[in-house]
Amino acid sequence: MIGIKVTIPITCFRKGMSRQYLETDVIPHPSTCYGFLLSLVGETERERHIGVRVTPVLLSQTVRSVVLRTVWRLKNPKFKSGTGNNKSPELQQLLTDTRLIIWLDSSEEQNPDGPTLEKRVQIALDPKRRGEIARFGGLSLGESTHLVNEVSLYKPDPASLTEEEKSNAQILQCDPEGLQTWTVWVDHVGSENTRYVTGSLVPKGTQPPEVLALMPMIHP
Repeated sequence: MIGIKVTIPITCFRKGMSRQYLETDVIPHPSTCYGFLLSLVGETERERHIGVRVTPVLLSQTVRSVVLRTVWRLKNPKFKSGTGNNKSPELQQLLTDTRLIIWLDSSEEQNPDGPTLEKRVQIALDPKRRGEIARFGGLSLGESTHLVNEVSLYKPDPASLTEEEKSNAQILQCDPEGLQTWTVWVDHVGSENTRYVTGSLVPKGTQPPEVLALMPMIHP
């Protein structure tokens, strides 16, 4: 298991059922973290690392703000995307100063060929080996415009975090009696094959959690 520390100046982790008012969760869903890690290593095949477990830890007291933005949707097929009533002004929540640790475990990964996602992330964040990774585009966590500021391997020692981050740490923990549902696989065409896991955001230290507390990436 490895930890990846990520900081994002401005982002939004949109709630799946939000419509005219685009609300955000305070922490990314495991499916969002998985997509971020695939982008980090330049992987375009979403099913390549099925079986990995990922769970984010929130380190900061993020501040919410609201902006008015233009949202593009395909409501009327008579108009092109972004024209007519396929675009509309809507309110969106944003988060400022989001800091996370993403725990990643590949021990149950169903990928017999090639290196695991855990190994590929280690290579991507190694200054001496990152040239082995071929990727493209900006690296974002949230929407495509929400670029990250810093990505690094997290070393679980007291000097690697501020006192504020230690006291704020909350982990998204897998729990059958959890208070919320979190997406671990998103069906981008409709929602029939979207998969969820129950869990809770609980105060906890920043040491590596038990593997079974991490959210599994479930194939539909």
